[in-house]
Amino acid sequence: MKLIKQIKSLDKGIINQVESRLSEFQAFKHKTNLDWFSELCFCILTANSKARTALAIQKELGFQGFAKHSQSKLAETIRRNKHRFHNNKSRYIVEARKNLDIKDIITKHKTSQEAREWLVENIKGLGYKESSHFLRNVGYTDLAILDRHVINLMLENKLIKIKPKSLNRNTYLEMEKKLEILSKKLQLNQAKLDLYMWYLKAGEVLK
Repeated sequence: MKLIKQIKSLDKGIINQVESRLSEFQAFKHKTNLDWFSELCFCILTANSKARTALAIQKELGFQGFAKHSQSKLAETIRRNKHRFHNNKSRYIVEARKNLDIKDIITKHKTSQEAREWLVENIKGLGYKESSHFLRNVGYTDLAILDRHVINLMLENKLIKIKPKSLNRNTYLEMEKKLEILSKKLQLNQAKLDLYMWYLKAGEVLK
């Protein structure tokens, strides 16, 4: 498979960048509820929008802004950064404040799959992709993040036959299983595989 060859041929610099990013994610196990809440808001912002602008907003607002700014001020900041859906995103962030103890909530779940189901059911603005993204960013390594870059690579490499029009639970889990098979072939976890695949399409290693 072309994708396997591409990943195996990545240069040392990219591999080091990925390892560094994964170390940052693992460090979240020792961080506070405040840090986790900031990351939760970042992932709310990434839904149907660019990760780079979401990152810029997170850097500008930090936990204090996400936790304390009025909805109108949040919306203005999101809009000013040319990010999409500023009204909905600001509302979701305000509603998420009911879960400022998000680290405590998530770590009570026995598995990452259980934690993801809780996020999908309880945090408005998060689907399976964004919930998986959040969990990866706070140190979980066994969930696929099916964003457009990853899906396009799966299509190009015939891991899927057609691009799904929507990602409901069943479709998401079926596609995740296909990436799990690939990750085992490459002897990588899902978190590392995602960063490699994202780099191959986007040309950078973000979070």
